[in-house]
Amino acid sequence: MSLIKLTIKGISYSQTQSGAYALVLSEMEGTRTLPIIIGAFEAQSIAIALEKEIRPPRPLTHDLFKTFSDRFSITVKQVIIHKLVDGVFYSSLICEREGVEEVIDTRTSDAIALAVRFEAPIFTYENILDKAGIYLKLDEELTIEEDLESDEDEIEFSIEEEEGEGSYSNLSLKELHEQLNDAVANENYELAARIRDEISKRS
Repeated sequence: MSLIKLTIKGISYSQTQSGAYALVLSEMEGTRTLPIIIGAFEAQSIAIALEKEIRPPRPLTHDLFKTFSDRFSITVKQVIIHKLVDGVFYSSLICEREGVEEVIDTRTSDAIALAVRFEAPIFTYENILDKAGIYLKLDEELTIEEDLESDEDEIEFSIEEEEGEGSYSNLSLKELHEQLNDAVANENYELAARIRDEISKRS
């Protein structure tokens, strides 16, 4: 069965599982999305890797893995989400060192956190998308948020709708930059992302 390439569409707080997040992947050449429930740490790690402007003061576990791999000339070539059993996704890292390829079993959230850092492509199989994918109604005037909210899993797509965001509109750019620096120093990267978005709106 042929592989289908996926891209990361976004991360949002899950309304169905307390303390969990929904990682939303979408197929590159199609309208299906694949929502995957992941833990808070993994969600934060993926978000940090995607946000090039935010640099943690200390390396996270996935950053350490990347540094370790670079030192020993190990490359993650691709990630394959190859199985779905009882709502759990199973993935593999396809790694290479000195021309020798190895396949390593991994949790999907860890695999994607590493894929972002190695700039490695993410793939899955047609049967998995058929089983767990959500079709976007591109022919209707619906946003991604509205379309996903209509699904029975009730995934809230945008993390920017959290409480307190409106208060940033009253702050000056200087105050926003100060709060951004404080949020990064305190390793509160979700807050840092929201402040950065407010700064971007004004530029």
